[in-house]
Amino acid sequence: MTAVSPVVKPVSQLRLAPGSTVTIQDVSWQEFESILGELGEKRSARVAYSQSTLEIMVPLPEHEKPKDLLSDIVKILLKKTGKKYEPFGSTTFKRENIAGVEPDACFYIQNYQRMISRRRLEPDDPPPDLAIEMDVTSKTTLDAYEAIAVPELWIYDNSKLTIYLLENGHYLKSDRSPNFPHIPLTQIIPATVERSWQVGTVQALEEFEKAIIKLPRSEDTGISEESIKELS
Repeated sequence: MTAVSPVVKPVSQLRLAPGSTVTIQDVSWQEFESILGELGEKRSARVAYSQSTLEIMVPLPEHEKPKDLLSDIVKILLKKTGKKYEPFGSTTFKRENIAGVEPDACFYIQNYQRMISRRRLEPDDPPPDLAIEMDVTSKTTLDAYEAIAVPELWIYDNSKLTIYLLENGHYLKSDRSPNFPHIPLTQIIPATVERSWQVGTVQALEEFEKAIIKLPRSEDTGISEESIKELS
């Protein structure tokens, strides 16, 4: 009987169609680091690693517009609420030997000052205070975020925004964001994304900004029901 040798090809030679995901089991941390190096930084594919499982995902083209829109919305909200921040895009965040993940967008808010001068992450840097993911249903990705201990995670999928807050090491769904507690994000963000497909991103963001009622540092800070209806 002839022995069959496994076929070994570089991961960089994978040709994945937009919207596809490849899952690889039993990947060691050293192998994960090697694969990251092989894939390089300039790529459309994103990765998530947790519990020795590696996922490589290629987003759909229609994923890009909502991703940029949500990032712009967060910046508007932070400006309106008087909060400073540092954006870190889709930086690869790791917990040594345990997990790695690349958000679609992320922000340092409470820890922004510490990250101002960072060109590369240091081993003792905190995780981002807020991360955003598009079209994620993967347990591997959620497990990775939990392991890295990102306090707040937004997932936008199928025209729905879900907010996850980390409590005792696990994510719980929430109707509100502690960063913007008086703004009904799960209502207004899907409405703004849908509006962008109708009138364009710039106009949708202008309408969103006008819809926000700015009453800084007050429990009344928020957005009117009439404003939400106008965006819908």
